[in-house]
Amino acid sequence: MSVQEEILAKLPEAFEKARASGDLLFFPSSVHTHKENDVEFQIRLCPALQNKPRLPTPDFSKDAPAAAAAEQEKKRHDPFAPPYVPTLFLGEVRDEAEGAEYVILFNKYSVVPHHILMVTKDFQSQTSPLLPPDLVQAYLFLIAAKKAGRKFFAFYNCGDLSGASQPHKHLQLIPIENDGPPVEKLARAAKLEHEDRPFTLPSLPYANHVRRLPSSLPSESPSALEPTLANAFLSLLDLAISTVRHDGTYPAGPPSYNVVLTLEHVHVVPRRAETYVLAETGEALSVNALGFAGMLLVKSERELEAVRREGVGRILRGVGLESVHEIQVDEHRAADERL
Repeated sequence: MSVQEEILAKLPEAFEKARASGDLLFFPSSVHTHKENDVEFQIRLCPALQNKPRLPTPDFSKDAPAAAAAEQEKKRHDPFAPPYVPTLFLGEVRDEAEGAEYVILFNKYSVVPHHILMVTKDFQSQTSPLLPPDLVQAYLFLIAAKKAGRKFFAFYNCGDLSGASQPHKHLQLIPIENDGPPVEKLARAAKLEHEDRPFTLPSLPYANHVRRLPSSLPSESPSALEPTLANAFLSLLDLAISTVRHDGTYPAGPPSYNVVLTLEHVHVVPRRAETYVLAETGEALSVNALGFAGMLLVKSERELEAVRREGVGRILRGVGLESVHEIQVDEHRAADERL
């Protein structure tokens, strides 16, 4: 049994133990569906979150070098640094090829049971892109879940406009009851001429970049996973940065984006804002990668109805960018012709 399989196997008992100790705070919720843009969006209503402490947006130092940012982080409280809360600590994983090490922790503020975090053992910034070991280790958890008869997906909030809540680099893994997050169903239905090239979901009103993974990938060895996952992610990251460059009004600073990883696809969505102000209530709705997976979180019935009336697509477009996919296709075609 792999380390990932061992960690997932102990989740049910460990979750109840952490919850009983008071170290893990579980917020009950109800899920409401809202169909729009060919997606059955899930809007999760969780009134108890109104009592959750409001975390400030992390201070991502844009001008400081990585070493200085790491030193700055050591001087302030880092909830992902040791000593770990014993009931929240689930184990460690190590990438054998690269030597990268990760700590697996429960999400302290849990809306969905068994929501876990894969945190870099040494401090790395949440503004840094996913590296090959990050992708491989997260994907190994998805494979382990499938072997156990469960379904998980991973997501990553990169940068200060992405909805990230902590500056210490971490991916998140969350279980899902049906056959994937809502946007994944749309990606799965896409008919592709070339399955090894990025594509977009044109029914979505914001820039989105998707890459289909080979159906045989979950059965590959960890060493074989790395080139496929890294190539897929980098091709999408290039497109996300290209999308940002086409936007003359993009905020200053490094690009922010969200990543959603499933067994079948990698999704990358560039971001231009962390929150969307609802016209009806005047309240700021925070959106992270889960929103672009098709899963929004609201804290009141009033907010739920405001989101429905505003439209999920309008909200996501408000914090995302306009698609320039056709321009990018033309640019790619022109570059091919020059070769």
